Amino acid sequence: MNFEDLHLKPELLKAVRELEFTELTEIQEKSIPEIQAGKDIVGQSSTGSGKTAAFGLPILQKIEHGKGIQALILTPTRELCVQVTDALRSFAKYTNVSVASVFGGVSIEPQVNALRNADVIVGTPGRILDHTERRTINYQNVRFLVIDEADKMFEMGFIEDVEKIIRHIPNQRQTMLFSATMPSEVRHIVEKHLISPVTIKGIVYVDTSLLRQVYYDVKPHDKFSLLVHLLKQNKEGIALVFCATRREADAVAFNLKEQGINAMAIHGGMEQNKRLKSVEALKNETINVLVATDVAARGLDIRNVSHVYNYDVPKTSSDYIHRVGRTARAGGEGDAVTLLSERDHGSFTMVLRDRSLKITRSEKPGFERVPFKRSEGREGGFRKHNFRRPSFNRRPRY
Repeated sequence: MNFEDLHLKPELLKAVRELEFTELTEIQEKSIPEIQAGKDIVGQSSTGSGKTAAFGLPILQKIEHGKGIQALILTPTRELCVQVTDALRSFAKYTNVSVASVFGGVSIEPQVNALRNADVIVGTPGRILDHTERRTINYQNVRFLVIDEADKMFEMGFIEDVEKIIRHIPNQRQTMLFSATMPSEVRHIVEKHLISPVTIKGIVYVDTSLLRQVYYDVKPHDKFSLLVHLLKQNKEGIALVFCATRREADAVAFNLKEQGINAMAIHGGMEQNKRLKSVEALKNETINVLVATDVAARGLDIRNVSHVYNYDVPKTSSDYIHRVGRTARAGGEGDAVTLLSERDHGSFTMVLRDRSLKITRSEKPGFERVPFKRSEGREGGFRKHNFRRPSFNRRPRY
C-alpha cells in the first residue's frame, strides 16, 4: 500500500512526498485505516517501525486549527517527546496545525505560551501534570489520546501519572496505545481505558538472515580494550554501545574519546540540553558512537546503525531484542556484539532462553590493551564503586 491510497489531505500528502515516504511500513498499513475509522488501537511494534506516522497522519487529518487542544500524545522520555514533535511538525508543514512540545528540565513559561495556541500536545507525564496543576492546559476539546512506549512508561514509574492525566480527558475520545511488550500493567490500562480496541502487531523479532549476532568471552579488565579495537576496525555507519548504568555510560564515553573515538553519552541523569546535544551530534554525524542506557535510548529512531555493542548484557531476551533490533533495518545488514565477562553470565543465560536468538561465540582477535579511567586523570578497573576504609575517628555526616 502507498500513502496515496490513504486519502490524506493534499497538504499532508505533499509533506509525506517531501520526506520521501513511499510504501507504508507494516504497523502503518495495519493501523492507519483503523484509526481513520475511529477505532481505539493497541499497537505492538518495536522502535523505528514507523509508529509516529501510523498515529500522527490520521490524527492530523482530523485536526481543525483554532479549536483548542484536540490531541495529546504522551511519551516516557524527553528525547522521544522532541522526536515525535519534530516528526508531527514535518507532517503538518503545509497545514496551519500547531504542535507544542511539553517536557521537564527546561523553563515552563515558554511552554505556557505555546499551549495557548496549540492544537496538538506531545509531552512527558510529569510536565503535563505540572501544567494540569497550574491550569495552563485545557483538556475540554481533546478527542485523541496516544500513549506511546507504554511499557517504558511502566518501567519508569509513570503509569500512575498517566492514570491521573486520563481522568482529565473527556470520555468521548479515540485512544491509541503503542508498546513493544505487553506486561500486565499495560494490559490493565488497555482494559480500563480503551473501548473494543483493535490489536495490531508489527514485527518484533530479530531478522537473523540480516543480523550477525556474536559474543566474545572476555576478562573484565579486557572488555574496554576489546570494544576500542572493534570500534576502530568497524568505522562504517553508526555504533550504539549499551551500558547498564549512567555511571558506566559516562565512563565508557569519556574513555572512548580519550582513545580518539567520536563518542558521546546519553542517559537520564544528564541535563536536558546535553541529552539533546548528543542526539543532534549523532544526526549531524559529528559523532558516530552513542553510549547509552536502555531508558535513554528507548524510542530514539536512529538511522544507519551498523553495529550494536552490548557492553553490559541486558537482563532479558526482550531487552536484548530491543537493543539489537536497531540495526539490520530496511533490508540492510547489521552486527550485534555482546561483550561477555564473568559478571554477565547470569543475564546472558536469561537472554539465551529465547530459542529464536542465534548468538554464536567468536574468538577474540588480537588487540592492544588500553587504559580505562573511572574519572578524568585517574586510571581504574571495572569496579562499580571505589570504597574507602572506615575511620572510627571521622565524625559522621548527616
